[in-house]
Amino acid sequence: MNFGRSKAADVLPAIRSMFATVSGENNNLIPTLPTDMPEEARLVAVDGVKHLIDYQGAGYAQLYVARLRRFIGRRNVDEKVFADIARLMAARMAYDDPIRMAQLKLAEFRMDPHAPSDICKLRLDELVSLLPKRGADPVFSLLERLGWRHLPVTMRFSAASGLGVRSLRIKTSLRRWRLSSLRYANERVWVERWLHMIDRSLAKQPAAVAAVVATAEMVQGYGDDYAQNLRNWNLIIDYLVKPTFDGAMFCSDLGSSIAEARAAVDCDPRQESLKRVIAGIRERAAADTRRVD
Repeated sequence: MNFGRSKAADVLPAIRSMFATVSGENNNLIPTLPTDMPEEARLVAVDGVKHLIDYQGAGYAQLYVARLRRFIGRRNVDEKVFADIARLMAARMAYDDPIRMAQLKLAEFRMDPHAPSDICKLRLDELVSLLPKRGADPVFSLLERLGWRHLPVTMRFSAASGLGVRSLRIKTSLRRWRLSSLRYANERVWVERWLHMIDRSLAKQPAAVAAVVATAEMVQGYGDDYAQNLRNWNLIIDYLVKPTFDGAMFCSDLGSSIAEARAAVDCDPRQESLKRVIAGIRERAAADTRRVD
């Protein structure tokens, strides 16, 4: 068991290392994985560390390792669940933004100078969220008044010319400031909430932990798709998972209920099908509670 070690003790070294990345200090130390990590999870985490070093740097990968440490020695965290946490957390920490898109295109260009251009449909709020919160908030206020916050923005990532390559390099150089952005702050909150739900599932409904972990698969992409995916995830967590853990709702098989709700997810921005299914699950849970009483 590993309950004695605080989250702060694990995360503080990673935070210090991330500040070194932002300030430009040397940050080449490769994170070391815990020796008592299950082997299947270790293999996944090795790839996760490499991926996040490429994405943001060694300090960011150290935060990833610090987060993984929370689950070492925990009851009901078998090798597969641990490996899924490692895989999905690496994917979510390497979220899609214009910086990453430029970085990937530049890497592709180095392998193939004739790589085709990528056309990505983003949203204006995604671009503004690359700013720090202090800079983004007044811009968002203006966009709200104009009704432009969710305005679609088409971005071209191309290495077909010298100007295109220079543009990619400029975008990629913004990686240094990513951790100061509003988008990163929002993504950090999301990852921590997901990890918190896993923690609560281990304590309240261990049988559902694999389903709770797997909900991270819902949140991916960019543009309107990402925004819709995030709304769907929040709906399932806010009206199904969290109420069960809070004791406000009796759901004897939360894992199956999560799977049922996820099967109802579609592209409808009004989420009518998903809301209807969740409402049905809640009604059944209320009926089960009355029978128990």
